[in-house]
Amino acid sequence: QVQLVQSGGGLVQPGGSLRLSCAVSGFNLDYHAIGWFRQAPGKEREVVSCLSGSDGSTYSSDSVRGRFTISRDGAKNTIYLQMNSLKSEDTAVYYCTNFQYWGQGTRVTVSS
Repeated sequence: QVQLVQSGGGLVQPGGSLRLSCAVSGFNLDYHAIGWFRQAPGKEREVVSCLSGSDGSTYSSDSVRGRFTISRDGAKNTIYLQMNSLKSEDTAVYYCTNFQYWGQGTRVTVSS
C-alpha cells in the first residue's frame, strides 16, 4: 500500500525557513520522480519543485527558484522541501507526490 504522510507545516514569519517532510512507503523512493505542489486559497494547485527519479535533475517554479530545495533520503524513506526566505505569497497547502499518489497536504502560513 502506497502511503505519503506529510509533516512539518505551520506558521512562520516572512523571511523565515521551514522544512516539510513526506514519509513514504509502498514504493521505491530512489526510482520514482517526486515533487511538491501547493494550493493557495482560491487558486489551482501548482507545481513547486520536482526531482527526477533517474539522473537527479530538478525543476523549480520561477516563484520559488533559489529559495526552495527538494531532496530525498532513501535511507529514511523521506522526501523533503527546504523552504528559505519565505514570503507571504508562499502561504498554501503543500502536497508531496510521486506522480501517482499524493500526500494528505500540510498547511504553511507565512505571516507576521
